[in-house]
Amino acid sequence: MKKLKLIILTCLCFSLFTTGQEKIDKSLDKAVAYLIKNQKKDGGIYQHKYHTTMTSLAIMSMAALGHMPDDETKEGKSMRRALDFVLNDDKQESNGYFGKKYNSRMYGHGIITLMLAEMMGMGADAKQDEKIRRKLKKSLELIIWSQKQKRDKKNKHNYGGWRYEPKSRDSDLSVTIWQLMSLRAAYDAGMEVPKEAIDAAIGYLKECYHSPRKDSKPTNLKSAFGYTPGKGPNFAMAAAGLLAMQVCGEYDALEVVGARDWLYERKLNYNERFFFYGAYYYAQGLHQAEEKYSQKAKKVVEEILLKNQQPDGSWEPKNGEERDAGRIYAVSMAILSLSVRHHFLPIYQK
Repeated sequence: MKKLKLIILTCLCFSLFTTGQEKIDKSLDKAVAYLIKNQKKDGGIYQHKYHTTMTSLAIMSMAALGHMPDDETKEGKSMRRALDFVLNDDKQESNGYFGKKYNSRMYGHGIITLMLAEMMGMGADAKQDEKIRRKLKKSLELIIWSQKQKRDKKNKHNYGGWRYEPKSRDSDLSVTIWQLMSLRAAYDAGMEVPKEAIDAAIGYLKECYHSPRKDSKPTNLKSAFGYTPGKGPNFAMAAAGLLAMQVCGEYDALEVVGARDWLYERKLNYNERFFFYGAYYYAQGLHQAEEKYSQKAKKVVEEILLKNQQPDGSWEPKNGEERDAGRIYAVSMAILSLSVRHHFLPIYQK
């Protein structure tokens, strides 16, 4: 009788897991279909602004599910056209900058660079691969040059970071993290990236951890990252800082421990400011931690996103900043948040 009960319980648990996973897979299929439906004749996947940046997020989100530009599927063909759109010579300035056209600035430049680094060697053919490498190299040079504009250690609160323009003399965590993720992804892909650039960026992240310090170490481990040094933590910045530190191998840093526990104790809700941005980093960052953290993040993110997905497969951002970015942004970030288990993108692999 005990053996029979155990078999029944095991079957029930497996059935529940399968049903839950099927719901997520169905949700992801609908989301990808929404992206493809909104692809333009020029190959871009965008709505009203930030054309190259939104297309890059869409490419990354499809790649996160295992779709590749050389696949002879509707997803593969869509990615191939989208990559060609981003790689067109009119999108990148002669100095390597992607942020001027469509005015996405350094924020968009970092996202586009990260996508190119993740797609290294995964183009539809040798010609597309060569173009990815060439565009990525120039893009990285711009990021490194931009960081050097504020490498004045007397200005410690901005040293090592980035902000909205290549020549900006100040920094913020949100823009910095996209550049840092790009550098790390490019380094992992075999591109030449100076170690001091990554180290300086990690130093800036630590400056953004909101805590008094003793011997350069934070003393408050019930805190997290803020938008700039001295600013208190918020959900989106805490999650972003956590993942960026982990991606750079800082798994045991006190800032990681503090941010991880700070996030674990807080509730994520759909009306959160920068919900999609925060959910993306939250899902990926806590997945890198111990099982109790990863399981909670997985459950929370899946419940919220499945509940709020529209019949057409999209999500509608609630707050002003993300609503302005549009549904392509929300859909891409949601796919990246729900695809944690796949590990197809190298940057998110443990």
